[in-house]
Amino acid sequence: MREPAFWYRLRSPESQILRPLGALYGAITARRMAREGFDAGIPVICVGNYHVGGAGKTPTVLALTKLLRELGETPVVLSRGYGGRLQGPVMVDGARHTAADVGDEPLMMARDVSVAVARDRLEGVALAKSQGATVILMDDGFQNPRLLKDASLIVIDSERGLGNGRVFPAGPLRAPLQGQLARTDALVLIGDGRAADGVAAEISARDKPVLRARLKPDPALLAQLVGKRVFAFAGIGDPERFFRSLHASGIEVARTRPFADHHMFSQEETAALAADAQREQLTLVTTEKDLARLRGRKDVPDGIVPFAIQLEFDEPAKLKQLISDHLYKARERRFASR
Repeated sequence: MREPAFWYRLRSPESQILRPLGALYGAITARRMAREGFDAGIPVICVGNYHVGGAGKTPTVLALTKLLRELGETPVVLSRGYGGRLQGPVMVDGARHTAADVGDEPLMMARDVSVAVARDRLEGVALAKSQGATVILMDDGFQNPRLLKDASLIVIDSERGLGNGRVFPAGPLRAPLQGQLARTDALVLIGDGRAADGVAAEISARDKPVLRARLKPDPALLAQLVGKRVFAFAGIGDPERFFRSLHASGIEVARTRPFADHHMFSQEETAALAADAQREQLTLVTTEKDLARLRGRKDVPDGIVPFAIQLEFDEPAKLKQLISDHLYKARERRFASR
């Protein structure tokens, strides 16, 4: 689905009408979050968000993967494989799986880290441990109580914030905010916006760290696009953020076309994109996640450029200390309970 515009307006009749449904949904989710989770036996770090839609979880997971390896750990990402047909548990293999099998995000991440896809998270834990995991990185699942989490890092796009602050379907929140704040161990604000300053202040008041980070494009990619006019398209949680990133990187964006999150492109759509780009002499550019859904298809236009990005933290030493502390406490707790 595409996020409704009224989620990001402070007052709207649509949101007001849906408030009772939001209150019911929020109460059910809050009660569910309060359940005690299963102890995986190894540290579990969850990268989640308070709201539905995109915020930057995937680049955060990949940045944490790199950090954990620097700390001598063997991380395995645990994902539900949203959009994929396989129930799992299965380790993602880019040579034989497609996005239709395991989902676009797991397929994209599997180029850099071992990814276990499982609808049942406990089965996913068992598979990850069989692969030698010393740490499990949960991609999403903050509101899911199935697993005990040793640390939960919440990602927010600082340009968008949390919209009207109401619970789905009246707003974008997955659960009442105060209950989610109480379970947060650190906040990751992506970008230079101010829309999430209020949430950051609440987290800081709880004596929890707020980390700022920015999405940086690959320098070789930028050199490849210098002097070209591009046609950007994306089917992610927030396509406009992608388009803004292109503009901010100095790329001349002549046309854009947004699609719904995890959109499965039809043959007619790919043909139309190619025809429009050729007619106007534009270079097609999309996200790595979108390209993961297009790989292996014969109808995909040649020359689509994936806009590769990585997340850079303003204070990497602070992040490293945070993760190290949580790993130490997780292992100390398990040792003491033997």
